[in-house]
Amino acid sequence: MLRHSFVLIGALLSLAVPLLVAMETCPATVMPGMPGIPGMPGKDGRDGEKGEKGQPGAVWQGGLGLQKGEKGEPGIMGFSGKRGQSGDTGKPGFPGMAGPPGEPGDQGAVDVQQRAAFSVARGSNEYPLRASVIRFTTVITNINDDYNITTGRFRCRIPGTYYFVYHASLDERLCVLMKLDETLLAAFCDHRRGRRQVTSGSLAVYLARDQEVWLETKDYRGMRGKREGYSIFSGFLL
Repeated sequence: MLRHSFVLIGALLSLAVPLLVAMETCPATVMPGMPGIPGMPGKDGRDGEKGEKGQPGAVWQGGLGLQKGEKGEPGIMGFSGKRGQSGDTGKPGFPGMAGPPGEPGDQGAVDVQQRAAFSVARGSNEYPLRASVIRFTTVITNINDDYNITTGRFRCRIPGTYYFVYHASLDERLCVLMKLDETLLAAFCDHRRGRRQVTSGSLAVYLARDQEVWLETKDYRGMRGKREGYSIFSGFLL
């Protein structure tokens, strides 16, 4: 036992002597060693004390998206925009209620107002005067005396479109002018002579109230007739 103690002390002395010699001979030549490897992370510490209660938050509106904020103040009114395109035409609405009855109209005479016609014959075997109105003196039809046998002119009483026609049985040359208030409407001429023949002319024309239409001679005036009517002038409202 004692022997082992001496051996242990000797070993320790053998290690300490060189160390002391080294420290005395080169005290400033010791270099610092390399940093050691970081150690393992430590465990979480203990929970701290409970904090104070916070301020109330905004009211939750539900859902996971962005939440709607509080309503802001109205902004300044902007400028008027341009007028947009017109929309499609809508469907017709339902018929409205019937209105009250109107006032009774004036009593009319429809049958009289819508009738206008004449047919007259030249009851003379004499030639009419040159460049003059041809007068037809024998009345066949003359509603309301619209044709004046004295002047030889038809006066319009009912405005509208009229049809005028003449027929002449003759053996001399004839030129007939149809006029409306001194305005020439048409000219009809037949230059054959030596045998009896029938010639005619007609047209339709619109007349205003109180306008007049008549037949007039030109250079040749071979329109003669007898009482039974070889030459006839007619007109009526269409």
